[in-house]
Amino acid sequence: MPSIIPAETSAFQRQLATDLERPSIRRSLFARVHRAYRTFVVIWVLGGFALAVYRDLRKSKREGSATPETPLDAAQLRREAIRLRDRLTRLGPTFIKIGQALATRADLLPVPFIEELGKLQNRVPAFPTAEAFRIVERELGQPVREVFAEIDDAPVAAASLGQVYRATLPNGFEVAVKIQRPNLRERIEEDIFILRRIAGWMVRSERFFKGNDWVGMIDEFERVIHEEMDYRNEARNAERFAENFSDWPRVHVPSIVWEFTTSRVLTMEFLRGIRVTDLDGLAEAGVDTQSANELMYRAYFKQLLEDGFFHADPHPGNILILNDGRLAFFDFGMVGRITPKLQNQMVSAFFHMLDRDYDGIVQDLISLEFLSPTVDLEEFTAVVADLFRRKLDVNLAQVRFKDLTYDLGEIVYRYPFSTPASFTFIIRALMTLEGISITMNPDFNFLEVAKPYAREFLFRRESAHLREKVWESLHDAKSGKLNWSRLLNLARTAISLYFA
Repeated sequence: MPSIIPAETSAFQRQLATDLERPSIRRSLFARVHRAYRTFVVIWVLGGFALAVYRDLRKSKREGSATPETPLDAAQLRREAIRLRDRLTRLGPTFIKIGQALATRADLLPVPFIEELGKLQNRVPAFPTAEAFRIVERELGQPVREVFAEIDDAPVAAASLGQVYRATLPNGFEVAVKIQRPNLRERIEEDIFILRRIAGWMVRSERFFKGNDWVGMIDEFERVIHEEMDYRNEARNAERFAENFSDWPRVHVPSIVWEFTTSRVLTMEFLRGIRVTDLDGLAEAGVDTQSANELMYRAYFKQLLEDGFFHADPHPGNILILNDGRLAFFDFGMVGRITPKLQNQMVSAFFHMLDRDYDGIVQDLISLEFLSPTVDLEEFTAVVADLFRRKLDVNLAQVRFKDLTYDLGEIVYRYPFSTPASFTFIIRALMTLEGISITMNPDFNFLEVAKPYAREFLFRRESAHLREKVWESLHDAKSGKLNWSRLLNLARTAISLYFA
């Protein structure tokens, strides 16, 4: 290719022009221009959103309310929330995932934004099948038609990170093949680079963006999404989940075909069933929806309070009722983990709420790191007490976890309140689970359903630790004989706790 450098240019200009003709330099320049443009678009979208939130925050502080007072203001805020949801969808996979995470952050956003972001679907247009098959061939080192006896020409589902095809192995076993989107890692890493720079600026602008750990939030998001992008992690999560439920014959997890699984391709058993929210389909199949719903929330309380390892994305597309009546969980890209200490704290907060112990609830919010210890405890306790008194003193059977979360969000929006990363998945899972359960059983009430499982957790968790202490306390220190009076008192205490 002939040079396009004019002869009259200086030596410096000639060297610069020569450098720009090099393919590597041109690619580097294009990358910088592309990143600058992408940064501008992201700032434009998020900046408009941040301005709306800041304006609402100023209004709430000025009027002493966390929500707009007039229908016009409420309608305007709703339109802004819908616009944000649509823009995040257009920005692609990174921002769809961020929007889904923000849908649990009542400490950061007004309720209309929380509600609209909760509608974000993990679905985007499919990418070409030819490209998907090329990815499979590069990953598995074999032509697609040699790996699979049959494979559909169109995906059965498309999501933000990948899409799924139905296929059949040479031995006749029907499988689902999940294929990651092309250039996904590069796109997400570029977006995270941009977001980290924006987060650094937000940290230096606490006057406008509250005192949250913005960089820490981006770090946590990066960790989670990189785990989700490696399909081998999802496969291992599925096998761990299956092991945890190995004694539950009515719960099924698709088996993994490791021979045809890599970081970008996941091959697993193909499941045929009915979505848990398809009431007509369930009725036609003769499924008792209340029984199926009971099995589903029993399985979730086991995950939360026994295993400490739970499916963090329980939307209706990830839970099926199989033809034989079993409940099937799949798509384990997002999982949550709960330490025994956190389990104890959660159960303690649950019973403080049921007992209307408002001081205890505030202390729980501090111990769980939702609330800064520097808050005016007297003022905040009064506000929390008023909320829970209005919600719980009417009729416990009418209380919804989702409504309680939103109502609390309207209050904490004005206080130094921040949702710990460990709770983001828990809140999202519980809100989604409650929504599914109400669809399956209109009489479902989260608080009433959770009570026996929380009580059982207390007995099981504490019994192992206290067994030796209790046994010692029931015997006389000098004679070593059983103290029947102490035993009777213990029995009375146990009975009162059980029927509380």
